[in-house]
Amino acid sequence: MTTSAASTPEAFVPVLVQIVLALAIAVGLIVVSHIFGQRMRVRSKFKDMPYECGLPMVGNAHPRFSVKFYLAAMLFIIFDIEVVFMFPLALVYRKLISYGVPVLMPLLAFLLVLAVGLVYELRKGALEWER
Repeated sequence: MTTSAASTPEAFVPVLVQIVLALAIAVGLIVVSHIFGQRMRVRSKFKDMPYECGLPMVGNAHPRFSVKFYLAAMLFIIFDIEVVFMFPLALVYRKLISYGVPVLMPLLAFLLVLAVGLVYELRKGALEWER
């Protein structure tokens, strides 16, 4: 029976070295951070306040946003994804013209689904900020 080079223990030495090196770096960074890091010995209300441009903080740190904001953000993501799919197609458009209908039909179906979604969002008033 022959043994392959991958099943010998010597083949796993580089992996073991990499694991040991990664663990040593992680532990080393934590130890060095603990030794040389700053420690806040005296706690006070003033020192625990967040620092923002040298001015005292005004208002709530976590304001509530309208649902319209999230809806507009989702629409942006949807059409951003459309650009991600369309960009490679635009780069090779000259080559795709020779293939004709079999290539362009899925593209047109994709654009049709996005157009139907946009019309739906417009009818629901997703892009109307003031009502």
